[in-house]
Amino acid sequence: MKCAMKSTGSNEYSDTMRKILAIALTWLTAMTAATAQEVKPLRPVTAAYTFEAGGASIANTYLTPLKYSGLGLGLQYERMQAMKQNPDRLVMRLTTGLRFDHVENGVKNAEMWHLKGNFSWGMAYRWRLPKNVTVGAGGSATLNIGALYAPRNGNNPVAIEAALTVNATGYAAWNVTLGGIPVTLRYQPTLPLTGVFFSPEYGELLYEVYLGNDKGLAHAAWWGNYFNLDNLVTADIHFGATCLRVGYHGEILSTKVNNITTRSITNGIVVGVSGEWLSFNPYKGLSREARIISALY
Repeated sequence: MKCAMKSTGSNEYSDTMRKILAIALTWLTAMTAATAQEVKPLRPVTAAYTFEAGGASIANTYLTPLKYSGLGLGLQYERMQAMKQNPDRLVMRLTTGLRFDHVENGVKNAEMWHLKGNFSWGMAYRWRLPKNVTVGAGGSATLNIGALYAPRNGNNPVAIEAALTVNATGYAAWNVTLGGIPVTLRYQPTLPLTGVFFSPEYGELLYEVYLGNDKGLAHAAWWGNYFNLDNLVTADIHFGATCLRVGYHGEILSTKVNNITTRSITNGIVVGVSGEWLSFNPYKGLSREARIISALY
């Protein structure tokens, strides 16, 4: 009888311990899942596709001493995302675009065609300020490649443009409500600090370069011989998940090397669509408690 009573007590003790262990494991699993979700916030991609139309003023003494003015058009893609390493502070920005200009001289008897492509990648460190204001500062690297074509110059009608620069950049964004509609306003300047750019000698034909006269074509860029200020102002008008983007884009380029001077000023109105998109596993879904960190604000 005594042995049977001891066996029953031991079983009850084992059952109690198993229940306690099961509860502890369930609690630890829930805490681990909650912690993992807190450590890995959602980082939507802010992307925009825009079209630009405006004016252009171009002077390039390699082709002509005269200034040409006319119409400029452009397409631009922008992608921003908070970085995984420090999503509250670090923001990545990638842009790529294509620009086309058709300009004429003052008396409208000569024309030039300008085509330029660009690619830029950069990183900014940001601060969130009161009144829904966010500011960021950082750097970027930009590759610009283009060409000017002047049909009137039968002997040497093309001027090549190429530059790889390291830039200082930053932005200021402000979330505000206008007329009951959420709007995100932003100003973003970019200014090259150093780099390298292409320029032949004055009067050197591109055909001579093609034949092998390739010395002295690359030049170190600094503010004394290469100045390029890019200004972008945008307003994202939120209509649900998609925004209407309107704004202004202006660029000033000034170079002087090998007795060749280039002056280019472009201005344009920007119109397009933007929005925030999330990538996720459809089998896991999205948690309602997950923290979303926007790239722009």
